[in-house]
Amino acid sequence: MKKTTIHLLVLVLSLAAVLAGCSGNNADNPPSAEKPDGTGDSAAGKVTPVGTLPIVEEPITLKVLMKGNSLVEDWETNEFTKWLEEKTNINLDFQVTDEKTENANQQLNLILASGDLPDVIIQMGISPAQQMIYGQQGIFVPFNDLIEQYGENTKKIFEEMPEVKPAITAPDGNIYSLPYINECYHCSMNGKMYVYKPWLDKLGLKEPTTTEEFYQMLKAFKEQDPNGNGKADEIPMSGSPTGTRTSVDIFLMNSFIYNDGNKRMIVEDGKIDVVYNKPEWKEGLKYLHKLYAEGLIAPQSLTQDANSLKTMAENPGVAILGATGAHSPSTFTIVEGESNRWLEYQPIAPLKGPNGFRKALWNPYDKIRQGHFVMTSANKYPEATMRLADLMYTLEANLWSNFGAEGKSWEWAKPGDKARGGADATYRLLVPFGRVQNESWAQHGPNYRTDKNWYAAQAIMKHPDKEEMYYNVTKEKYEPYKPDMEQIVPPLFFPAEDAAELAELDKTINDYFSNMTARFISGDADIDAEWDNYVNTLEQMNLKRYLEIYQKAYDSMYKK
Repeated sequence: MKKTTIHLLVLVLSLAAVLAGCSGNNADNPPSAEKPDGTGDSAAGKVTPVGTLPIVEEPITLKVLMKGNSLVEDWETNEFTKWLEEKTNINLDFQVTDEKTENANQQLNLILASGDLPDVIIQMGISPAQQMIYGQQGIFVPFNDLIEQYGENTKKIFEEMPEVKPAITAPDGNIYSLPYINECYHCSMNGKMYVYKPWLDKLGLKEPTTTEEFYQMLKAFKEQDPNGNGKADEIPMSGSPTGTRTSVDIFLMNSFIYNDGNKRMIVEDGKIDVVYNKPEWKEGLKYLHKLYAEGLIAPQSLTQDANSLKTMAENPGVAILGATGAHSPSTFTIVEGESNRWLEYQPIAPLKGPNGFRKALWNPYDKIRQGHFVMTSANKYPEATMRLADLMYTLEANLWSNFGAEGKSWEWAKPGDKARGGADATYRLLVPFGRVQNESWAQHGPNYRTDKNWYAAQAIMKHPDKEEMYYNVTKEKYEPYKPDMEQIVPPLFFPAEDAAELAELDKTINDYFSNMTARFISGDADIDAEWDNYVNTLEQMNLKRYLEIYQKAYDSMYKK
């Protein structure tokens, strides 16, 4: 059986083994016995000329480590997998990690330490620091020469979007991960808050514009039986630490201090700093604790997974959830599902805080995602692997990998089809994204989705149209509140001498920050009594050095 689900308990290794693996001798092993022209000892590894299919004359197999995706039923029998295999003559043998990022990262580290490497690692979001560490050790193989020889579509990306190549190039000049491009306008401002509009209407409430009005809205949801069933079963607000932008602090904290939803960093006058040790962050935590203490934020919000949040929002029959932060309705509802709640939950604009602060989360660099297609030194077929990834950058392959089978989930546009803004459409989406299915990889794998050829090219089949709706609400309610570009921390690579130190500091500091954030919100730790100790502990964890490493990388890449 090709598909292997990785169980963490089966893979538990000792810390000594992990450290030994991280300093192993894989750098002494060449990545492939093949020559740059694609020839080698095995005829099975010989690639066909660029632009022709299949990619290899005789079938080969690549062992792929893939991050789990609950929207994909079976990677082995998936229709896109079969389409790729038939087109390329390359069979894919999957190992699938846990879907939760924290668990998936633990599993990845154990696999890298074990020495039993996959050929390719997909969708794991391997950090720049990890790329440098494992790249310098020879465990991750550079793509530079392969792109030059076989990356027909990859080079087009570099030409059409010049900012991509510098963003994915390490300080040593190597490209250790092929880019994942998703130029999605509404995704760049995806720290939204969705409120159940029917409850606002029933209670005669206006959309809140301040943190105080939001508080009063949640109280009304809890106390005034907006679902009308005579039971106190309403959950005013919930969230999840594992979903996309579903952590309870992301939207609300932006009424106190800027929260990027990731490292909680900001650039002020060219200096990188964290925000979670500032007085404004403390005030935001006190506000969140107030909501939690009064039963306005569900207790499970700090621990439940994203699927549990979706189950809550899609409660059969009567609605029970009033509000949640999220990337889009597909994060926590079933788009075009039976309940129709994907339309009934409507995003509200950023709230003005007690000191007048109001920002929208904005990541202009979100379109360039790192660490989603990495090749290891175990790979015997680097040329074929490069061509496989390069094929997946085509529009047709993207339609298959994201939506599913042509004719079933999507089709090419018909004469007269119009897209967002009245332009001629390129394709039609027949089935909404967000369902559990076995046709596509549900946005996993190499992608090149620009706003022009993807989001603004989809035919509007009926109203309301999902993409048009997301675009319009982002333009109207969120863009006016986005921060200055200069305040956003750009993609950074770190030199090898700093990468290992940063990885350790990053885990220590961010684990502590995340744990204390949850404790402060829940009341397990008293904010006023323990705040100074929290700030001092961050300093003892060498936060100063952590920021120095970031500043050094920032200065070297963006202050030349």
